[in-house]
Amino acid sequence: MKNIFLITKREYLTQVKKKSFIILTLLAPILMIGFGALIAFMFKANESSSTFNVVDKSGLFVGNLKSDNTIKYVFVPKENERALTSTLKEMTGIEGLLIIPELKNNNFDELEKNTKLLINKKIGFDTKSSVSTDLSKVIKKEKIKTLGLSEDQLVNLDKNFDLNTENVVDNNKADSDLDFGVKSGLSMILMYAVFMFIIIYGVRVMRSVLEEKNNRVVEIIISSVKPFELMMGKILGVTLVALTQFAIWITMSVLGAIFLNTGFQAMQKQIPGGEQSSEMLQKFDIAETATQVSHILLDMNFPLIIFVFIVFFLMGYIFYSSMYAAIGSAVDNETETQQFTLFAIIPLTLGMYGSFTIMNNPEGPLGFWLSIIPFTSPVAMIARIPFGVPAWQIALSMALLIASTLLMIFLAAKIYRVGILMYGNKASAKELWKWIRS
Repeated sequence: MKNIFLITKREYLTQVKKKSFIILTLLAPILMIGFGALIAFMFKANESSSTFNVVDKSGLFVGNLKSDNTIKYVFVPKENERALTSTLKEMTGIEGLLIIPELKNNNFDELEKNTKLLINKKIGFDTKSSVSTDLSKVIKKEKIKTLGLSEDQLVNLDKNFDLNTENVVDNNKADSDLDFGVKSGLSMILMYAVFMFIIIYGVRVMRSVLEEKNNRVVEIIISSVKPFELMMGKILGVTLVALTQFAIWITMSVLGAIFLNTGFQAMQKQIPGGEQSSEMLQKFDIAETATQVSHILLDMNFPLIIFVFIVFFLMGYIFYSSMYAAIGSAVDNETETQQFTLFAIIPLTLGMYGSFTIMNNPEGPLGFWLSIIPFTSPVAMIARIPFGVPAWQIALSMALLIASTLLMIFLAAKIYRVGILMYGNKASAKELWKWIRS
């Protein structure tokens, strides 16, 4: 145990003292924010405004078809249709000609069928969709008038049925859409965090093993400690590195959120459209929604959620890290690791994407089996736990995962013990089986 502690300490200090660790830890959140801002800027920079001449033979759209920041409608006399059509190719500043036919016998289907948009350059899908939406709004109003209905009556007709759902098993608690949304969001956050943690830091364990094997440092270390102690020390050391990195990121995120929240009101007044955004936020009762979300979160069994998350998080990480350590010891270079890492990535990926279907049916057979099988349970069970899981399923899944983790540590130690000192030989399945049996 003492040797494992010493190796863990050495691995931790070696990793955190690297310039790459310091740079990545401090710059990663900034780079992520910058990357998001760059994408937003790229979308904004690619925006363009379009101007269309409109020949309205129906007379319905004059004064009703409104321009906005992206699309401008210029109505022209119908007598100019032929001249505008023939000169459209040479026009600059005009992207197209919208020709709306006469409305006969209130046949809106025929009007829609014969309406044409002639263009002189490529227009985006969004622009085309916006024109269609604008035309649809005007036609909808005309149809309402034809039917003799008011807009209030139409809104009442289109109103969805709000079904009140109560779970009799859960003390008749309301099961609202917001409740489902909050649980789904929490489920995705926890699941994705575990998935990324295992992938990123499991690979780091593998690379650390491979690095020491290639520079022959392991030959010196192995003379003083047992291979099992060395392997576990590396896994635990990288675990502490990861937790340190996560703690720093969380702290930076909290401080950043506080700063942004403080300056949000002032920033709103300075940015274009800030006042409109403020009005929209006022219409949307944030305080009430936040209160409802907080009540939903407080009603959850957080002690159980935290306990399950910690157990499956740590066991899942040790399970896959042991696998990665075995892979690192069995190969001589990173190129050879690619064929073996699929055995770790594929089950985790299946567990993560399979968990998206769990959210629609948490108690279904797929959710059950994904949360029971040890290869997928670290992400699947965590995805299910916010929705509530029977105690016997949690106990069964946990027992199987712990037993599988111990078995994987045992097998990995067997492979690690022989493979860490093997050079030049490709590890076949037959060779690996010999190492395990030895």
